[in-house]
Amino acid sequence: MFDLLEEKIWFWGLLVIPLIIVLFLAQQVWRRSAQRNFANKKLLKRLSPNKSVFKPILKIVILCLAFTCLVIALVNPKNGSKLETVKREGVDIVFAVDVSKSMLAEDIAPNRLEKSKQLVTQIINNLASDRIGIIAYAGKAFPQLPITTDYAAAKMFLSNMNTDMLSSQGTAINEAIELAKTYYDDDQQTNRVLIIISDGEDHSDVSERIAEEASEEGIRIFTIGVGDLKGGPIPIKRNGVIINYKKNNEGETVITRLDEGTLRGIAEEANGAYINGNNTEAVVEEIRDILNKMDKTEFEAKQFTDFEDQFQWFLGFAILFLFIDIFLLERKTAWLKKLNLFNENL
Repeated sequence: MFDLLEEKIWFWGLLVIPLIIVLFLAQQVWRRSAQRNFANKKLLKRLSPNKSVFKPILKIVILCLAFTCLVIALVNPKNGSKLETVKREGVDIVFAVDVSKSMLAEDIAPNRLEKSKQLVTQIINNLASDRIGIIAYAGKAFPQLPITTDYAAAKMFLSNMNTDMLSSQGTAINEAIELAKTYYDDDQQTNRVLIIISDGEDHSDVSERIAEEASEEGIRIFTIGVGDLKGGPIPIKRNGVIINYKKNNEGETVITRLDEGTLRGIAEEANGAYINGNNTEAVVEEIRDILNKMDKTEFEAKQFTDFEDQFQWFLGFAILFLFIDIFLLERKTAWLKKLNLFNENL
């Protein structure tokens, strides 16, 4: 509907609407209780013959609509007024992010998975015109985002990745490499890069062979190791609080360790390099240097330009709804009597 939402954080303001409704319902319950204590229903109707049951409900609906429009105005949606096809030069980069349970280990702050997401986000922030795709993998690999130039969408998909998104557990890096092969456009001979972010605990024994096959197809694989060589336990949390640690069949606490050997072997088989992921700035700098040395391939990309603000429409509707609310009294009016909503005239 809109091509860009400028200040998405304001969407949190919509949480006020349920609060408004709850307060309205509480007020109605209190008012009816007070009226029953004052007089019976027939007497109240004689005292206030023009009191409307429907008008207060209509007023609260209009108030909620006004508040919703105001929030959307603050978000400031924008539409691209012109779609252009532009020429860009870059590299096709696919990020394969390990989302197995071992990535919950907190031997690197805040945990391995969050650190991986930080690394990918910072790498994306330093790209210029390269195309990117994202894969999530554990026991199986799952496509998250196809090759695109939409960095904002990539970061949105990345932020939503978690260890519960794949039911098949384990760490099969070969599955991620096989899936990555399908991401690249065979019609455009771009430089093809696969960046695997993992703790290296590979549960398959064919990853290096698959990496060699990928290299023969022109894919260079770079691996980033996340975790500590000494390792750490895998926490089991409830409501953000650690209640236990993962144990093996013998009841012993499982210790998961960074396996640099596996990651280094995969990278070497695919004409790439292994990078330790502990220092985010160093990782971003090394990846940038690698990409800068690669030949860039020209490709076409369609993108919206000349974005126009649309907030004024929603601000106008918000003011209109508030104006209606101010002049909408809680008494029956001629048009309402004709409608006879809720059988009020009986």
